Amino acid sequence: MSRMLSAWGSKVPEIPWEVYPRPQMKRKEWQCLNGIWELQIRNQVHRVRVPFCPESLLSGMEPVPEIGAQMEYRKNFRIPEKWKGKRILVHFGAVMGASAVLVNGIKVTENRNGYLPFEADITDQLIAGDNVLSVQVTNDLDPRWPWGKQSARRGGMWYTPCSGIWQTVWLEPVPERYFRSVEITTGLNYAEIFAEGIPNGELLLNGKQVPLRNGRARVELEDPILWSPENPYLYFFTLSGEEDSINSYFALRTLSTQTVDGIPRLCLNGKPYFFHGLLDQGYWSDGLYTAPDPSCYETEILAMKSLGFNMLRKHIKIEPEQFYYDCDRLGMIVFQDMVNNGRYRFLRDTLLPTLHMKGRKDDRLNPDGVTRRNFLSSMEGTVRLLKNHPSICLWTVFNEGWGQFRADDAYRRLKEIDANRWIDSTSGWFKQTLSDVESSHIYFGKLHLGREKRPQFLSEYGGYVWKIPEHSFNQEKTYGYRIYRSRDAYVCGMRKLLEKVEELAGQGLCGAVYTQVSDVEDETNGLYTFDRAVLKLKPEEIRDISERILESVQHAAQRK
Repeated sequence: MSRMLSAWGSKVPEIPWEVYPRPQMKRKEWQCLNGIWELQIRNQVHRVRVPFCPESLLSGMEPVPEIGAQMEYRKNFRIPEKWKGKRILVHFGAVMGASAVLVNGIKVTENRNGYLPFEADITDQLIAGDNVLSVQVTNDLDPRWPWGKQSARRGGMWYTPCSGIWQTVWLEPVPERYFRSVEITTGLNYAEIFAEGIPNGELLLNGKQVPLRNGRARVELEDPILWSPENPYLYFFTLSGEEDSINSYFALRTLSTQTVDGIPRLCLNGKPYFFHGLLDQGYWSDGLYTAPDPSCYETEILAMKSLGFNMLRKHIKIEPEQFYYDCDRLGMIVFQDMVNNGRYRFLRDTLLPTLHMKGRKDDRLNPDGVTRRNFLSSMEGTVRLLKNHPSICLWTVFNEGWGQFRADDAYRRLKEIDANRWIDSTSGWFKQTLSDVESSHIYFGKLHLGREKRPQFLSEYGGYVWKIPEHSFNQEKTYGYRIYRSRDAYVCGMRKLLEKVEELAGQGLCGAVYTQVSDVEDETNGLYTFDRAVLKLKPEEIRDISERILESVQHAAQRK
């Protein structure tokens, strides 16, 4: 096993990730605090490169902090003179572990969810000259909170854990009254904008001025251009009110379920569409939870599109918003998982369901009340964070039973806060009553459709392995579902598998998620190697089948 340098790792700049972190609420003035920080663990002080977690190669840290370690980050900063008279906010993209933020020794906020952003107004704690920002973090991996696939005992389908700061830290000046949030709802020819913080102002789109009244503005569009992977058109606008102004964007697209020739189909913009996807876990060989550079997302999205894929299932992880913005602008659909919490049990969550013992009620699963409340709170926070991104078309609530409880109640709750997207309530097994799709995981045996009269979704399949040792994390162990010893055999196997997906698409399959985008540590079933140095397939080797899969569903649209 080794800590590997990725294809982008050598290009990390002095201040990594120096791009505006919130592309749907963008202001002109901001200050990136990424770069070298002090990190004290016990009585030793280290240098760590933020926003990379200390377990990662790109953090520059040695040694790796132990589970349960108390850590304190420290960074000096100065406020620009031109920000004088403004309120100053400090933003954290994400911090893994129980954390408290202090400015000049005074606590300004605390946070517990390791995947969601948080902020604090630090104006009253600032002094002239150098200020000290510190973040106290307990690296605890508490299963009552969302934790994903990181594990203290990594191996197989469990990965190296991530602690501390792993997304951008930044400062932003705002006036006394400012836009605190923007929510966007769209249809085929309109967009409604709901702004919190300033009730009255103006929206400017393509030279057209639209009034903002009582926090609401409605834009009607003639000759609308609809968003799709084939034409990812975005409408950019400016929202102004009092002394504040932000830049944002939206896209027009609709999602619906319709019956075509007796078959329930998922429809994009009113027409049946096949969601040809890949499982995307978002792990990087040198950055772990954090890509070496924001440009990595664009490179990877375009590589997957070149193979004919139009969807990524973001698996049990929330990315920096740059990822979703790149999916919006480049035309990559996202099926977004919630991040699980609760304890995993091999017998309950893997062995018995794999043996087709999946028909289980979930009222008594994951019974701890705190764990349940934390999951539902995180689910709502995830939707609030990502709801404006047009690329996201489906939410996955529970995956393979991990942390599952009362999935029907979670479905109802999620529909109340986002009625315009599909929901896969129980991806893989322990299915209950309410879900917008019948969701199946098939790694062993022949691919097939389910029996329910609802849209059929193959939410995981494949996992074929062709291991390239010099680009692999673990030389001794190989994890996957079918192992090929030569590249020719691997390509042949992939073509046969996708041809079966093509057959099922003609029979009613609405979407399929191949496992996976890249190798992840022991797992060597990715289309990319873990270091992203080698793409194992060439577009010309499978794109013809990908195109036929889409065409088979488009023919259904023409018959509609």
